[in-house]
Order: sequence, then structure tokens, then C-alpha cells
Amino acid sequence: MKQTIEAKEQELKRIFSDDYLFEIPAYQRPYAWTTEQTAELLDDLLVAMGDGKKSIEEVPPYFLGSIVVIKDPGRALAHQVVDGQQRLTTLTILLCVLRELCDEEGTRNMLDKYVCEQGDKFAGSEDRFRLSLRDRDRSFFRDNIQVKNRLPDFLKKDKVGFKNSQQRIQENAEYLWKILLASDQKRRDWLTKFLIQRCYLVVVSASDQDSAYRIFSVMNDRGLDLSPTDILKADIIGGISDAERPRYTDRWEEIEEELGREDFKDLFAHIRMIHVKSKARGSLNQEFRESVLKESGERQFIDDVLKPHAEAYQIVSKAAYQSTGDAEKVNAYLKHLGRLDNSDWVSPAIAFFHKNRDDREALIRFTRDLERLAYALFIRRADINDRINRYSGVLRAIERGDDLYAEASALQLSGEEKAAVLDALDGPIYLQTRVRLPLLLRLDGLLADHGVTYEHKILSIEHVLPQAPAAGSVWLSWFPEPDKRTAWVHRLANLVLLSRQKNAQAQNYDFERKKKEYFQKSGVTTFAITSQVLNSPEWTPNLLEERQSSLIEKLKTEWRLGV
Repeated sequence: MKQTIEAKEQELKRIFSDDYLFEIPAYQRPYAWTTEQTAELLDDLLVAMGDGKKSIEEVPPYFLGSIVVIKDPGRALAHQVVDGQQRLTTLTILLCVLRELCDEEGTRNMLDKYVCEQGDKFAGSEDRFRLSLRDRDRSFFRDNIQVKNRLPDFLKKDKVGFKNSQQRIQENAEYLWKILLASDQKRRDWLTKFLIQRCYLVVVSASDQDSAYRIFSVMNDRGLDLSPTDILKADIIGGISDAERPRYTDRWEEIEEELGREDFKDLFAHIRMIHVKSKARGSLNQEFRESVLKESGERQFIDDVLKPHAEAYQIVSKAAYQSTGDAEKVNAYLKHLGRLDNSDWVSPAIAFFHKNRDDREALIRFTRDLERLAYALFIRRADINDRINRYSGVLRAIERGDDLYAEASALQLSGEEKAAVLDALDGPIYLQTRVRLPLLLRLDGLLADHGVTYEHKILSIEHVLPQAPAAGSVWLSWFPEPDKRTAWVHRLANLVLLSRQKNAQAQNYDFERKKKEYFQKSGVTTFAITSQVLNSPEWTPNLLEERQSSLIEKLKTEWRLGV
């Protein structure tokens, strides 16, 4: 069959007419527009339609963007929507809201024809809705939004039990109802007239999937960028037989909904890294097809790659490992890793958990050493290229089954690296803005019982010795030499954690007042690293020397940094 592509600019009265029956294929992503995108669309329409003082023919036309469809050669009106379901679904919701808010039954019936093609019992035809969502949401959308007189009751329903896409449908319907209810019927009628007569979509029709997906890959939905995973989904699910496609669509979407849209995209980047073991050189889609999908068929990818790697990603990213014993050890290391300012460590973690998920001792040992390596790179401020190269080496070792704990393993630290970490720890660590909080929390866990961690909403770091002590304060008697004072102010020994915002005035209190009024909350401080300060009668260079040595020794022991 000859491949064809054609584009037509159509008024909405043609889009929602007997000329088209739009269907969202089962393999498409769920409806995802939030009230943010819906509000933007409605605001634009309300501005563009004007005040109603001109005739409708004088109002400038408004372009709503493009949609990409595949024409079904066996069904003259049927069009599968490859790109544009967010727009078409939201416009349908808008038309249904306007229909239900109409004062007169006759006007409601006029609007209903843009939602549903009326059947004829004498001719033996049934009602056909202009837009049919994907299988999982089709009846939900039809019964609650599209069928006349159902929407008001639907808005009163509790969202409990709704899928994410169904929640978005209800939230957007609620938003549109609230805003348009506040308008009078005359203004709603003008909006309806403007929508039907002066709003346009470009319908790009392709005769086959390949042509449609080429267009799909370079176009964006209004306000919601296409994800690379959406395009990959179209390729992968589209390549599965009709009989098995619904089952694999369900599996894909269950994984996507479980992880959430952003984490799902991240998972694909990590799968690419596990296979390619190098920094991304091109688009995710291209590298994925060349390095991941060529090793397996569509079904095998979902069964043997996507599903188990998603399970490992969930454990790793949420610190949610479960076992009959010692799960807290693994999860503690994963929580420490989760505080870092990069997620490059996640790929080797996924690969190892996928391969060794039932070996508890192996997981404890691996996460301990991965955390050590990740923090060493973090504290030394290794750049992204250094991190990617290092974790690529770890991935290769995991794949080959090498001894990860041999001295030369990429997972282990060299003598030079250990020395570099110790040198960084002994410097002005406060000036390393991304390092200081995760490091202090890690250290605090070592000082507290059983490596305790905290979930405070507010965390801040305070200098005990102020950065700018007041003239005549006890600080200047303890640190009379400006150079020595400056040398200590940003180092590890002089830093503590607070579970509150900083107080600019309190930062310069004298030592005793600072302890009582600033470092304690209701008489108690929650952080072990801060409690140590409360037990000190003074804060002198000698005490800081001892504290610095003690704190670094804790980290040195935990991370095995002996050179």
C-alpha cells in the first residue's frame, strides 16, 4: 500500500462531526493533563474570543495546534489518535461542561451532537461517541462525562479508587465547571459559538503507523512535552500482535502508574546505562533501539527487562528492600545514597539488585561499598564524566561476574582516592554547598544509636563559632587571631544541624546563650552532632582540634579510608 500523509485545517464543528470518529489506541499513554494545562487552554480561549461585541465572523480564528491520526482503511470515519489525545479529551470535557450548564434542554441537545452521533433505532444504528478513549478509560469517560446529564453527579463522586488518568479527568471537569459556572449563560454561549466556529485544529492523517510515528516523534502536546518513553511505547506495544497487545499494554501502564511519569522516564535512562555503559551520546530513543531492543523482542523486553528492572528501581529509589532479616541495613545505605545530588549510582544498584535480589548478604555488602564509592566521588566533587566512567566500570564488573571486592575493582577506592577524601573532609567543608548537608546527616547517623536518620521538614546548618563574631564577645577571647578563627569557621568540627530555619540574630550569640536559646528546642536537641556541643563548657581551638579528629575518624572507620 502506498504511504500517504495529508494535513487539513478543520474547524471544531468539523472535528466533532460525522466526518471523524477518534479512537485512542490501547497502547497510548494515559490521559495526563492537569488543571494547569486545562487552565492555560481555557484562559487562552476566553481571551481570544473577545467580549462578544463583534459578530462571530469578525473574531480572529484561533489555532489549537495539530493532531496526528492513522486512518483506518477498513472503516471510513475511524481515526486512531497517535498524537493529540490530551487536547481532544480536554476539549470534549469542555463541550460536555458547557452542555450540562445550558439553561435550556434544546440547547443541551444541540451541544450533545458534538459529543455523540445520535443513533437511529429505525435504521438499526446506535449512538457513536466522537471520541473513544483507550480501553482502560473508555467506559469511565463515556458513562461519567460524555453521556448527557451524568456529569453533575460525577463531580460529587469521591476520587478514591480512581486511576491517575481518571482523577485527572474528574479534576479537569471540576475546574472547568467551577470557572464556567461563575459566568452567565450569554458568555458561555459566546464561548461555545467561538469554539465551534472559530477554533481550528490541523489534522495530520497518515496511512500507516510508520508515517504517523515519524510525525509523532517531532511534535509536542500543548503544555505537556512528549516523553521519549511515549514514543518507545508506541514502537514496542505497536509491534505486539493484536491478540496480546491489551495484556502487554496493561503491564506497561501498571508499571508507569506505579512509578509515576517522571520516575518511569528515569528508569528507561538507567536501563540504557546498564546496557550501553557509557554517557549518552544521542537521543534516548535511538540508543534504546540500537542497544536494548535489538537484544530482545517487544514481549521479551516488557517481561524480562522492563518489569524486573522496574521492581529493582522501586526498591533502590525508595529504599524499600524487604527480607526476613537485615533489610534495615540495606535500606539505610540506600537512604544515604538518596541524599546525594546525583542519581548516577542508581544504574549499578538496579543491575546488582536485579541479579542478586534473593542474596541478602550480597546486597548488604554491595550497598555498603556502593555508598562508600558514591560518597567518595561526591565529597571529591567528581564531575559527571568521572562518575559515569566509574559506574560504567562497576556495571561491566557486575555483568561479567567479577570479584567486586578485589583491590582493583571499580567498586573499590584506591589509596590516592582515600587520601583525597580525607583531605577534603579536613578542609572548609561548609563552602561545598551541595556536600555539607548530606555529609553532616551521614556523620550524625554514625554518632547516634544504630545509625538513626531523621525526617525533619526543615534542616539547616549552623556555625558554632560565628562567621562574624561581635566585638567584645567571648568568641574573640577564645579566637584572638583572625587567621586561626577564619581557618576553623567552615570546618566540620564547627558545624551542627538544626531542625529550624536560621536566625540571623541568634547566630552571633555568645556560646552559653547560643546553646540554651538556639541549639535546643524545648530543652532538647534531636541531633547527636549538636548534642555534643551542649556538653562542652567552652569552644576553643584545642577543643575543635579534638572534635575535628574525632569526627573524621568516625567517617574514616565507616568508609575504610585508611591509606
